[in-house]
Amino acid sequence: MKKQTLALLTCAALTFPVVSFADEVEHFEGKQSATLEAAVANFSEYNKKLETILKGELTPEAMNEVHQLTYTLENALGKINEEFDGLAVTLEEIHLASERADTEGVASNGEAYLETSRTVIE
Repeated sequence: MKKQTLALLTCAALTFPVVSFADEVEHFEGKQSATLEAAVANFSEYNKKLETILKGELTPEAMNEVHQLTYTLENALGKINEEFDGLAVTLEEIHLASERADTEGVASNGEAYLETSRTVIE
């Protein structure tokens, strides 16, 4: 499941189109995602905004809205990817500890893993 989620998030990051507006494009900060919780919330909220825009006509105003919201999506996705990279390491520690019958390693890494993973999936 983790690999599927990470693969989907990575694919999403790679599918953002490069849009050429004019000679000058204004750049925005986007909403920051300081924590995984914030990143998941921003990712969900701004994906819904993008979905709504895509259901309508892609006017110049709509393109500007898409341009602006992608900054927040990129910030959120960056934080999610960062956290999931660490989650993959923790899961490998659980795997290795289970092979050694290291109950302490499984328990401590397992709790850390579940704490992070529950932020994304119940």
